[in-house]
Amino acid sequence: MIAVVDDDAQVRDALARVLRSAGYAVAQYESGLDFLESLTHGRPHCVVLDLRMPRLDGFGVLEALARGGHSIPVIVVTGDHTAENIARAIKLGAMCCMPKPVDSDQLLEAVGDACARVTDDEEAGD
Repeated sequence: MIAVVDDDAQVRDALARVLRSAGYAVAQYESGLDFLESLTHGRPHCVVLDLRMPRLDGFGVLEALARGGHSIPVIVVTGDHTAENIARAIKLGAMCCMPKPVDSDQLLEAVGDACARVTDDEEAGD
């Protein structure tokens, strides 16, 4: 399952459509807090995360995942795609950063890489 976390419903729906068209199950969250609360019910294979959201932004989500010891691959998608934001997101554990609007092929490639990474980690833990 892929978690899509973005406060903009149109963006969230568009990202989910792209992922579903490639065969992924998708859960959508309109806030970082909603997503973090969902972790008590299960862990996604990958997170597609916006940076700029009210209440808890993407940086806060990345920090919370690190504090909680969650090793979930995170793909950041942002309209504020600056060198500073990219560097900060990567430092906080993001796998990669993409500008909005997102290129569907690049997104699917990154999600595929993230899911392969999760599968490899699970096999190594067996």
